[in-house]
Amino acid sequence: MSSSPEQNKDVIRRFLKAWNDRRSDLFDALVAADVVRHCPATPAVVIHNLEQLKEFMRQDTLVFPDSVQTVVHMAAEGDLVALWATYEGTQRGPIGPLPPTGLKAKFEFSGIFRMHNGRIAEWRMTWDNMAILRALGHLPAG
Repeated sequence: MSSSPEQNKDVIRRFLKAWNDRRSDLFDALVAADVVRHCPATPAVVIHNLEQLKEFMRQDTLVFPDSVQTVVHMAAEGDLVALWATYEGTQRGPIGPLPPTGLKAKFEFSGIFRMHNGRIAEWRMTWDNMAILRALGHLPAG
Protein backbone atom coordinates (compact mmCIF):
# COMPACT_ATOMS: atom_id res chain seq x y z
CA MET A 1 0.00 0.00 0.00
CA SER A 2 1.48 3.32 -1.08
CA SER A 3 1.02 6.50 0.92
CA SER A 4 0.93 10.03 -0.41
CA PRO A 5 3.77 12.45 0.37
CA GLU A 6 1.43 14.34 2.73
CA GLN A 7 0.52 11.14 4.57
CA ASN A 8 4.22 10.30 4.85
CA LYS A 9 4.98 13.74 6.30
CA ASP A 10 2.19 13.22 8.82
CA VAL A 11 3.81 9.95 9.95
CA ILE A 12 7.11 11.77 10.54
CA ARG A 13 5.35 14.52 12.52
CA ARG A 14 3.60 11.88 14.66
CA PHE A 15 6.88 10.01 15.13
CA LEU A 16 8.68 13.13 16.38
CA LYS A 17 5.77 14.00 18.67
CA ALA A 18 5.85 10.47 20.11
CA TRP A 19 9.61 10.85 20.67
CA ASN A 20 9.20 14.25 22.32
CA ASP A 21 6.43 12.81 24.53
CA ARG A 22 8.57 9.73 25.37
CA ARG A 23 5.86 7.46 23.96
CA SER A 24 7.82 4.67 22.28
CA ASP A 25 4.64 2.56 22.46
CA LEU A 26 3.28 4.75 19.64
CA PHE A 27 6.21 3.73 17.41
CA ASP A 28 4.48 0.39 16.74
CA ALA A 29 2.00 2.11 14.41
CA LEU A 30 4.58 4.42 12.81
CA VAL A 31 7.76 2.40 12.36
CA ALA A 32 8.40 -0.88 10.54
CA ALA A 33 9.48 -3.81 12.71
CA ASP A 34 12.70 -4.11 10.67
CA VAL A 35 13.50 -0.36 10.59
CA VAL A 36 17.11 0.62 9.90
CA ARG A 37 18.74 3.88 11.04
CA HIS A 38 22.00 5.19 9.58
CA CYS A 39 23.92 8.02 11.26
CA PRO A 40 27.60 8.83 10.74
CA ALA A 41 27.48 11.04 13.86
CA THR A 42 26.77 7.95 16.01
CA PRO A 43 28.52 5.06 14.24
CA ALA A 44 28.42 2.78 17.30
CA VAL A 45 24.63 2.99 17.54
CA VAL A 46 23.11 0.07 15.63
CA ILE A 47 19.40 0.15 14.91
CA HIS A 48 18.10 -2.64 12.70
CA ASN A 49 14.71 -3.18 14.31
CA LEU A 50 11.95 -1.49 16.27
CA GLU A 51 13.09 -2.78 19.68
CA GLN A 52 16.60 -1.35 19.15
CA LEU A 53 14.99 1.97 18.23
CA LYS A 54 12.91 1.97 21.41
CA GLU A 55 16.02 1.22 23.47
CA PHE A 56 17.87 4.05 21.74
CA MET A 57 15.06 6.43 22.70
CA ARG A 58 15.28 5.22 26.32
CA GLN A 59 19.03 5.84 26.35
CA ASP A 60 18.66 9.26 24.71
CA THR A 61 16.08 10.18 27.37
CA LEU A 62 18.53 9.24 30.16
CA VAL A 63 21.09 11.67 28.73
CA PHE A 64 18.67 14.43 27.65
CA PRO A 65 15.43 13.95 29.63
CA ASP A 66 14.01 17.30 28.49
CA SER A 67 14.96 17.01 24.82
CA VAL A 68 12.64 18.38 22.17
CA GLN A 69 12.90 17.94 18.41
CA THR A 70 11.30 20.64 16.30
CA VAL A 71 10.82 20.52 12.54
CA VAL A 72 12.11 23.61 10.71
CA HIS A 73 11.58 22.39 7.13
CA MET A 74 10.03 19.24 5.71
CA ALA A 75 9.62 18.08 2.13
CA ALA A 76 8.33 14.85 0.66
CA GLU A 77 8.41 13.14 -2.70
CA GLY A 78 7.36 9.60 -3.44
CA ASP A 79 8.33 7.39 -0.50
CA LEU A 80 10.93 9.86 0.88
CA VAL A 81 10.55 12.55 3.52
CA ALA A 82 13.39 14.98 4.21
CA LEU A 83 13.60 17.27 7.19
CA TRP A 84 15.74 19.94 8.76
CA ALA A 85 15.06 20.19 12.48
CA THR A 86 16.43 21.28 15.82
CA TYR A 87 17.16 19.20 18.89
CA GLU A 88 17.37 20.94 22.24
CA GLY A 89 18.10 19.33 25.58
CA THR A 90 20.00 19.50 28.86
CA GLN A 91 22.72 16.91 29.44
CA ARG A 92 21.72 15.10 32.65
CA GLY A 93 23.43 11.78 31.91
CA PRO A 94 26.83 10.71 30.58
CA ILE A 95 27.61 10.59 26.88
CA GLY A 96 29.99 7.65 26.76
CA PRO A 97 32.90 8.66 29.03
CA LEU A 98 31.78 12.30 29.18
CA PRO A 99 30.06 13.20 32.46
CA PRO A 100 26.80 15.15 32.64
CA THR A 101 27.34 18.92 32.66
CA GLY A 102 23.82 20.19 33.26
CA LEU A 103 24.30 22.45 30.24
CA LYS A 104 21.76 22.80 27.46
CA ALA A 105 22.62 22.27 23.81
CA LYS A 106 20.54 23.27 20.82
CA PHE A 107 21.63 22.01 17.45
CA GLU A 108 20.33 21.42 13.96
CA PHE A 109 20.11 18.05 12.28
CA SER A 110 18.93 16.67 8.99
CA GLY A 111 17.24 13.42 8.11
CA ILE A 112 15.84 11.55 5.15
CA PHE A 113 13.21 8.92 5.87
CA ARG A 114 12.15 6.14 3.50
CA MET A 115 8.57 5.05 3.98
CA HIS A 116 7.07 1.65 3.23
CA ASN A 117 3.40 0.74 3.71
CA GLY A 118 2.79 3.93 5.68
CA ARG A 119 5.62 3.35 8.17
CA ILE A 120 9.21 4.48 8.58
CA ALA A 121 11.34 1.72 7.07
CA GLU A 122 14.75 3.39 7.00
CA TRP A 123 16.32 6.73 7.69
CA ARG A 124 19.59 8.59 7.52
CA MET A 125 20.48 11.51 9.73
CA THR A 126 23.45 13.65 10.60
CA TRP A 127 24.52 16.57 12.79
CA ASP A 128 27.67 18.35 13.99
CA ASN A 129 29.03 16.50 17.04
CA MET A 130 31.75 19.10 17.65
CA ALA A 131 29.21 21.91 18.01
CA ILE A 132 27.20 19.82 20.48
CA LEU A 133 30.25 18.92 22.58
CA ARG A 134 31.27 22.61 22.67
CA ALA A 135 27.78 23.67 23.79
CA LEU A 136 27.85 21.05 26.54
CA GLY A 137 31.27 22.21 27.80
CA HIS A 138 33.18 19.11 26.71
CA LEU A 139 35.32 21.06 24.21
CA PRO A 140 36.74 24.57 24.38
CA ALA A 141 34.84 27.29 22.57
CA GLY A 142 35.90 27.42 18.93
